[in-house]
Amino acid sequence: MEPRAADVDLDLAESSVAAAFEQRIRDWEGGHLSALATRSYPAERAHPEEPCRLRTPFQRDRDRIVHSKSFRRLKHKTQVFIAPEGDHYRTRLTHTLEACGISRSVARALRLNEDLAEAIGLGHDLGHPPFGHTGEEALDAALRERTGRRFLHNEHSLRVVDVLERDGQGLNLTEPVRDGIIRHTGPELPSTLEARIVRLVDRVAYINHDIDDALRAGVLNEDDLPAQEIAILGATGSERIDTLVHDLVETSDRAGEITQSEEVGGAMTRLRDFMFERVYLGEAARREQQRVSGVISALFDYFMSNPELVESVSPDTDLASRVTDYLAGMTDRFCIRVFEQIAVPREFRY
Repeated sequence: MEPRAADVDLDLAESSVAAAFEQRIRDWEGGHLSALATRSYPAERAHPEEPCRLRTPFQRDRDRIVHSKSFRRLKHKTQVFIAPEGDHYRTRLTHTLEACGISRSVARALRLNEDLAEAIGLGHDLGHPPFGHTGEEALDAALRERTGRRFLHNEHSLRVVDVLERDGQGLNLTEPVRDGIIRHTGPELPSTLEARIVRLVDRVAYINHDIDDALRAGVLNEDDLPAQEIAILGATGSERIDTLVHDLVETSDRAGEITQSEEVGGAMTRLRDFMFERVYLGEAARREQQRVSGVISALFDYFMSNPELVESVSPDTDLASRVTDYLAGMTDRFCIRVFEQIAVPREFRY
């Protein structure tokens, strides 16, 4: 059967769009983005591949992250409050989405590459273990005690996208996205301004939504919040984020770098210190830390003694790394269920 004229016209139109896509993006970025922005082309990947004709390289990275198993597991990983019963507490996934949305807004305002900021924002916490920062500290302690090595979630996030996803093939992300993922925390600044946005916005997001969750949980009362910092930043989470974003955009635009004003940035730093003292390292967190440390330590020892039970996409990796990969990939509820299976006598389970 010969193709109809309408089908031929449609095929030609699609071909025309695809053929012109990259040049249109290059032209648009050249005319609209800041000279400091990271350009979408060319794509630098560890393993060269044919480009997608209807997505930029950073859009393609974004899609690979969103469709990954590790991204889907974030919905059942703790942000601050471990296995919370309420429906409105943040998870690692909702934190990721909030940080990503703010990062895009900042990048847009500064005429930087939104797609790059989005891809980094979506991928920056893929390596977080169960139970939030408490779980990270517990896994780090277990690994150091047994091997002398460290566990850092930013390094593991890069391992997830480079090695563990796609059954050991990795996602083959572009270099600017990889750089932004591993340097979203730690001593070294990322190489792009878009990644530096995510690095700072990560704190903007978690400080403010963690206050909201701490108030909801009764760990904090409104009167507990430091008065001077609240007066500078705002009385509500939305007011504080609005203040922080406007300050970040205006100060960065003047400086040609991603930075905050001394007044607003100082207030945010002091508010973060307050959250560490009262929430992240507070009495309730310390109680949970003991329980989490016990669970992680017991599971680490158990799987080191039973390596045949460790699921791994990289069997040639040493056993401690395989166990670390397995534990870090667990969700809160799966980790609890596995611990119960090995620690609770069967007849005592309900």
